[in-house]
Amino acid sequence: MYALLKFRLIACRLVSIFILAQLVACSGSGRFIQEGKASYYSNKFQGKRMANGQPYRKGKLTAAHKTLPFGTKIKVTNQQNGKTVKVKVTDRGPHVKGRIVDLSLKAARRVDLVKAGVAPVKVKVIRMGNGAAGR
Repeated sequence: MYALLKFRLIACRLVSIFILAQLVACSGSGRFIQEGKASYYSNKFQGKRMANGQPYRKGKLTAAHKTLPFGTKIKVTNQQNGKTVKVKVTDRGPHVKGRIVDLSLKAARRVDLVKAGVAPVKVKVIRMGNGAAGR
């Protein structure tokens, strides 16, 4: 039991370091831009709890990002067609190598990502969140 608690504490510290590194990068350059691949949540996640404690709702404009604080507003641009969507970071992920963001179904539809499943995107921070869970 003690080993598990110690492991969780170390994991939380590592996540905090990564988030702090992202914040420093954002404050130093005045902006955060990332390019990579995006995917979207399948319907099986509807109603399941996200990392921020809230249930996933496929009809909301939300996203999962590995390091950006919860509540951060980002603009995601599909680089194949130029379509954009603004979403709020509410979860951690994606948990697939090579992907930088997972979009809700509604957000994926806005950028025509659903049929392809995965597409090259650019992620730009509009407003940094405070990292608080919940709303």
